[in-house]
Amino acid sequence: MFYRENGQFKSSYRADQQIFPIAQDRIAILVLLLAAFVAVPLGVSDYWMRAILTPFLILSLAALGLNILVGYCGQISLGTGAFMAVGAYAAYNFQVRIDGMPLIASLLLGGLCATVIGVLFGIPSLRIKGLYLAVATLAAQFFTDWAFLRIQWFTNNSSSGSVSVAGLNVFGVPIESPVQKYLFCLVFVVVFALLAKNLVRSAIGREWMAMRDMDVAAAVIGIRPVYAKLTAFAVSSFIVGVAGALWGFIHLGAWEPAAFSIDRSFQLLFMVIIGGLGSIMGSFFGAAFIVLLPLFLNQLPGWLGFSISTALASHLETMIFGALIVFFLIVEPHGLARLWSTAKEKLRLWPFPH
Repeated sequence: MFYRENGQFKSSYRADQQIFPIAQDRIAILVLLLAAFVAVPLGVSDYWMRAILTPFLILSLAALGLNILVGYCGQISLGTGAFMAVGAYAAYNFQVRIDGMPLIASLLLGGLCATVIGVLFGIPSLRIKGLYLAVATLAAQFFTDWAFLRIQWFTNNSSSGSVSVAGLNVFGVPIESPVQKYLFCLVFVVVFALLAKNLVRSAIGREWMAMRDMDVAAAVIGIRPVYAKLTAFAVSSFIVGVAGALWGFIHLGAWEPAAFSIDRSFQLLFMVIIGGLGSIMGSFFGAAFIVLLPLFLNQLPGWLGFSISTALASHLETMIFGALIVFFLIVEPHGLARLWSTAKEKLRLWPFPH
């Protein structure tokens, strides 16, 4: 009964086109943001901030960027880890080679460099699609792994191949404690989620979805495939590049190319598939599933009162995790976001059956 839109009248086009047309949704989002910015920093331990919440935010941002490409435009990509690596190493080089470079500027410039590489590897999408495009983007993963490992200029001539950053600050405010890192990442995620939501609701977002549903019909009605596909690669790569820079600068602090291996690409693709293709909220659901479920499975034996070996726990975690992924894909192929949407629709009609 509390989730109804009775009496909520729209008297302008602007009110009718707002992101959250139902007042309860707007209130829920404001409460969620207030909790994220105020309650979480005050009531959550440093371990949760450092090891769980900050990685969750950054991976959510990367999944958001990938969802624009895969979920909204229908272009399969297996090179997300490569674009994260480009963003991280580009931001690192801007930071260490230009004196006084602001941290935010370094992160955004890293995203722009990832945009250039993403568009370059997105050019094959103009001629191929499906599995062939996935293999073409996979080439980006192998190329960046080789480049950042062999070309020492990218690592500022580091003999070990690893790089590190320290003394991060924004407008003189240091970004050192887990709470400061969490809030810094949270601001990025909120801003980019808002921008992505408005993009997919705009004309270019409708072009992306038209290309996803049927590219031939989209071309017939006047949509330019070159523009639509390459803009999807550009926007997706930019967001993923910024997420990669945040992953290296804020979460890791020191990293090497293995931090952005092909495993990272598959992990992000699983997040998008499980969370829900073509859904902004699904990116967050998928990241939460991937980040929190292994932690829950690891702690479950202790809660049930029995102990198992570390090796067995690791194997069981992998098996149960894979089985749950298959289960969710069978029960709801459209991801967790679809389950959330269905639950909201039922609440709008409850207690009536239809």
